[in-house]
Amino acid sequence: MSKKYEAVFTPIEIGNVTIKNRVLLAPMEGTSMIEWMMGGGFRKEVHDFYIERAKDGVGLMVPGMTPVRALFGGTPWLHEHPEAFEGMKELLDEIHQYDSKVFIQLGVFSGRNFILSKAMSEVLDQGETPETKQMLQDLNIDMVAADQDSPNVWMPERLCRALTVDEIHAYVQAYAKSALLCKQNGADGVEVHAVHEGYLMDQFTTPYTNHRTDEYGGSFENRYRFAVEVVKEIKKLCGEDFPVSMRYSVTSKTKGYNSAAVPGEVFEEAGRTMEESERAIKYLEEAGVDMFNCDNGTYDAWFWAHPPVYMPLNCNLEEVQHIRKYTSKPVYCAGRMQMDVAEAAIAEKTIDGVAIGRQILVDEKYLTKLQEGKEKDIRPCIGCHNACLALSNYKGVGAEMMETTDNKYCALNPRAFEEKKYHSLPVAHPKKIVVIGGGIGGMEFAIQAAKRGHEVAIYEKTGRLGGVFNEAAAMDFKEKDKELLAWYEREIGKYPIKVILNTEVKDFENLNADEIVVATGATPRKLKLPGAERAVDAAAFLKNQDIAGENVVIIGGGLTGCEIAYQLALNGKNPIIIEMQDDLMKVLGISAANTTMLRELIRYYKIPVYLESFTECITDKGVVLTTPEGKKELPADTVIISVGYQSYIPASVEGQEHIHILGDAKKVGNLKTAIWDANDLIREI
Repeated sequence: MSKKYEAVFTPIEIGNVTIKNRVLLAPMEGTSMIEWMMGGGFRKEVHDFYIERAKDGVGLMVPGMTPVRALFGGTPWLHEHPEAFEGMKELLDEIHQYDSKVFIQLGVFSGRNFILSKAMSEVLDQGETPETKQMLQDLNIDMVAADQDSPNVWMPERLCRALTVDEIHAYVQAYAKSALLCKQNGADGVEVHAVHEGYLMDQFTTPYTNHRTDEYGGSFENRYRFAVEVVKEIKKLCGEDFPVSMRYSVTSKTKGYNSAAVPGEVFEEAGRTMEESERAIKYLEEAGVDMFNCDNGTYDAWFWAHPPVYMPLNCNLEEVQHIRKYTSKPVYCAGRMQMDVAEAAIAEKTIDGVAIGRQILVDEKYLTKLQEGKEKDIRPCIGCHNACLALSNYKGVGAEMMETTDNKYCALNPRAFEEKKYHSLPVAHPKKIVVIGGGIGGMEFAIQAAKRGHEVAIYEKTGRLGGVFNEAAAMDFKEKDKELLAWYEREIGKYPIKVILNTEVKDFENLNADEIVVATGATPRKLKLPGAERAVDAAAFLKNQDIAGENVVIIGGGLTGCEIAYQLALNGKNPIIIEMQDDLMKVLGISAANTTMLRELIRYYKIPVYLESFTECITDKGVVLTTPEGKKELPADTVIISVGYQSYIPASVEGQEHIHILGDAKKVGNLKTAIWDANDLIREI
């Protein structure tokens, strides 16, 4: 075993519980053991996921939040339904056999961040009818905040009412009684969700979201009263020796409602400042908190708590290291943490533990590979959030859930929570399979087929594997995308997969294959407008960024166009975005954590954006467009067209038998759809 991560794998005491190492499986959407948002119960489907992570050696597991009260269906309190816990003790007992511990996270889903969709918002406009009566009652209970008339995060035009004092007291009791049920069903502790991320309890603590004049507003003590009362009541009911963790945002990183700061930005904090945080963490420790699970952010600065690809690695470490000086309790740090950096910080005693979420989601043998010195074999998380945080937001839509499939919660690893469905057991009758196209979808399929014992060959018309993902990974901030490409190439090399490069297959009849998988991907869409030949497409720019001059106009404000604009700004260029829609990245299928940060980066770098604008022509001087204010000409040294992709299937495929179309060749999607499609297809062959 490697001693490279010796500090990470040393024990730690949390209250009266010994945790065998300093690794915490961070709470994430979709990972809760008890589904109570809709009043469900224990989720049997999580069993294999948690057992695999226990076998991998995770010291402390914190499943995703279990609300103490359901959102809909009459809003039943969790503590009034002990049957919801049936089955959890058996799973926890099994996890304990691997010496892993579990803290159940309890929280409240309501608040300004209540996930309000356009459809629900329209119900509010309809008024009470027999069909809408129950939903209106539920929305009135759940759309609450510390302040009266607080704007909803997703649809700011919708205002929340203030939580009453009696309701606060009811929540305090609900936390404590739910915590007792957790204890009685085998949990090693609970985590209070909390003074974190701008959820309901956090809205009481931050000055810009709390202007109350009662005992829960005004002074520091009043603003933190809700959190303190919850912790004290849990200790009173469950015993002083029952560990209580606090999910804690060190600073809010927000300039106000729906206004976030980006890394490196100088701004005036509207939420929790570091100065107040120094006082708050001491105050919460005195209330009885046994550990702090820390990061930064609020729902107004959502990407700090859910850092996407644009966020620097280890993005919250500096603030967490600082706040640790002000408490004697263990402090864990979350936020794109890299284990070598965590090891150094733990060894130097500047943090006590590391919270790893999505990286453990994407690779179920993450810790084992670290301990065996096989870091290059770790499939990296790329911060896409396309399955684990499947919520989109853009103008006019509110919060809209993205399309998911079954219980898949990871774009790169569909096995997570579907371990039995996506097995790699050898097949009884191996086949000879040819894969046409060596992009991510083609490589994923080839690996899964080889694992099952099939004979596999990949034909790729270019000189390298990876397809269009090579261009997508070319941007400076996509170091994890580059690692993923390298990981796929190494995985291909582990199996007897024949790779034929620089070969375009045109004759499908003589491939001598039992099955042919066409994974030829997609090609850039063209624009039929005067002067289009003067422009370059997004892929061409990403292959060679040196072709861009000083002033660059990007036609298309989708994800790729906005990422290119950000990259150009990093390169010191002057990009401009032209978009026909009334918002950037106006498409269902991109996580709001990613789009919110990218929009803030475009704002920070002062990149001009022309919305609801149409390009008329490209001239030798620039671009002529029509905006809502009239016609305008933008000077440009380079024009980049980024208006999406269209599926590409070789014409010679038509009429062939045993042909399967995969990934973008079937329907243009993203990395998630290509990988999931590959894993579904191999089950059919």
